[in-house]
Amino acid sequence: MTMRSGKKSSVLASRRRTEMSQTRTASASATYTYVDVENVVRRVKADLIMIADSTGAWTATEATNYAHDIEVLAKAGYLKWVDVTLFSHGVEVKAVRFEVDTDAGSLTTSRPGGVRWPKVEGAHLRIVLSHTDAYTSTAREATKDKLKMGWGPSYDDTSHSSLTSSGGRNYVSNAYGVQRKDWAE
Repeated sequence: MTMRSGKKSSVLASRRRTEMSQTRTASASATYTYVDVENVVRRVKADLIMIADSTGAWTATEATNYAHDIEVLAKAGYLKWVDVTLFSHGVEVKAVRFEVDTDAGSLTTSRPGGVRWPKVEGAHLRIVLSHTDAYTSTAREATKDKLKMGWGPSYDDTSHSSLTSSGGRNYVSNAYGVQRKDWAE
């Protein structure tokens, strides 16, 4: 099961910032910190803001709030992938998927960009997150007040079978990274 954003949650994350440090080890050779996750999510956020700005289907604030939730889930080790799709009157036009890689040390990082999507009639952006098995009901309870957007279950098809693969980018900091895959008409 995946999560999909619904209406904005009326509960906002606490404005109080707690300084924390943590190192995660995914394998004997893959180590990363919260700072690594923040560096990678900053690039994902830049892409989300470019998508929002170019399509007009989200505000910059919505894109920033989605990036916030992505970072919360990523830092906790719960994020598997993020899928964003542009629809025109219900038909897929463009899509990206950011797949988390916790052993990304051999990848070369890219700059954000390449997502200046078109303004289309009947535009709608869908964001779907997939979580790891560690995102249990206890984990959901522990993180729900930290999330800015309302999330619920999603059974949407995110295969993008009507689109063609059109490249991608890698965002990496030490062993933590995301591999972005792009699709277009």
